[in-house]
Amino acid sequence: MSDYIVSARKYRPQTFESVVGQQALTQTLQNAIRLNRLAHAYLFCGPRGVGKTTCARIFAKTINCLNPQNGHDACNECESCRAFNEQRSFNIHELDAASNNSVEDIKSILDQVRIPPQIGKYSVFIIDEVHMLSTAAFNALLKTLEEPPSYAIFILATTEKHKVLPTILSRCQVYDFNRITVPDTIAYLQSVAANEGITVSEDALNVVAQKADGGMRDALSIFDQLVAFCGTTITYEQTIAVLNVLNSDYYFQLVDAALRHDVTASLLLFNDVLSHGFDASHFVTGLAQHLRDVLVSKDPQTLPLLETSDSIRQRYAEQAAHCAPVWLFQALDILNTCDINYRTARNKRLTVELALVKLCQLGVPTQVAQQPAKPSTQAAPQPTAPPQPSSLPKMPKISLGLGLKKDAEQPAQPSQPTEAPKQEENRPFTADQLQGAWAGLASSHADELRLKQLIESYSPTLISDTTAEIQMPNPWQMKELQKAMPSLLTQLRASLHNDLLDIRVVQAEFNQEQMAFTAEEKYALMAEQNPALAQMKELLDLQID
Repeated sequence: MSDYIVSARKYRPQTFESVVGQQALTQTLQNAIRLNRLAHAYLFCGPRGVGKTTCARIFAKTINCLNPQNGHDACNECESCRAFNEQRSFNIHELDAASNNSVEDIKSILDQVRIPPQIGKYSVFIIDEVHMLSTAAFNALLKTLEEPPSYAIFILATTEKHKVLPTILSRCQVYDFNRITVPDTIAYLQSVAANEGITVSEDALNVVAQKADGGMRDALSIFDQLVAFCGTTITYEQTIAVLNVLNSDYYFQLVDAALRHDVTASLLLFNDVLSHGFDASHFVTGLAQHLRDVLVSKDPQTLPLLETSDSIRQRYAEQAAHCAPVWLFQALDILNTCDINYRTARNKRLTVELALVKLCQLGVPTQVAQQPAKPSTQAAPQPTAPPQPSSLPKMPKISLGLGLKKDAEQPAQPSQPTEAPKQEENRPFTADQLQGAWAGLASSHADELRLKQLIESYSPTLISDTTAEIQMPNPWQMKELQKAMPSLLTQLRASLHNDLLDIRVVQAEFNQEQMAFTAEEKYALMAEQNPALAQMKELLDLQID
């Protein structure tokens, strides 16, 4: 049988210097050991796989070393260090509170506390996942945790500090472990790969670090999985295939397509994502995260917020130079709205596609978007590389390409003198026509649920030939509809062919005289609406309480 050991165990740090990403915390522990200022109880808290239990073991080994180096490092040669390395030390006691969380389990530890150490100075009790202890077990630990023997030290480790009783927290020195950053994870994985004789690209390690989400143990486990699949050479393409991660090239290409207002390319890219089995919701959140990374890449002050490799950071910087901040803000707002509506949408794919179309329309002049397409007298232009924002055409064409071939094949007509177009006269409309046009706005704003509900709940009343009025009792809803009214009026005027149409949103008045509060007022109002009620009262000689 092979002597293979997983990387998470084989490369577990044995000294404070080898702990990754916790320099301030490990320095504090080293100073406490050197100055002999040890507390009787510690609480190590933080995310999974960041070194809590590892630091607890290193700390326990170091304080029991008979010949410490530099005052704060274990020598690894004395009997205490050898016993620890060979896992036969009787000075260190570990308890997994996830499976041993009863009062009896804690009492067994308290019995061991009474026994002084045979080798070394301290008996160290490490309780992992301490938040899993029952309330009774916590209470059994309280007194000993507050006043243990001089040779007993407790180290509690947890991933959920908020679940630990405040009375326990008050008896411990609390150390908060940080998430391990992506650059630190990449650097450590590179050293592991070099030691194992494995060639791996930096982009592949960046994907591993992102997937690990700040946990070194998870990163090493993923690394072992890649080695099992790829062998001694790990590429970026193999990494995203094994981990089922969406290639970041999709996001870079989609942003480039949106900048040049290419709806066709955007929809085809999204279709390719779906055809590879990726969920549309994950695609939306991933694209939003990509735009966030592009945004923080625009300013050197926010660049440290981008946790990625140097090569990927360079790609973000190049794309950020092509994106205006206002465009990024609007794009993020579109994707955030899409993410909210996606959960309740019936046609989820259409919801995402509408968001992509809106991205491609950002920055397009309103007049261009509203003018009908004119027949082209020249051949269709050949596709070019994504233009810079400064070089984008002033009058971009947003089209899926429908009808371009037919128009391009038509021969050019001889130029003839043209006359100035006559302005179309405003057409009169009826109240029913206004109501029909208003109802049609609901379908055009289906992706804006709040506005759609307001359109369906309230309708305008025609009070003159070109003026209508909407009465709304809720002032907050009234402000929201007033905010959207300019764009709604534009659509209504175009639908009714009348630029003089005006709609006013006013506060509805309440009829305070009809409201009844006392029993007599309620009876009088009911009797007025139903005379038989008064006859029944007189016939039965009833009284009003």
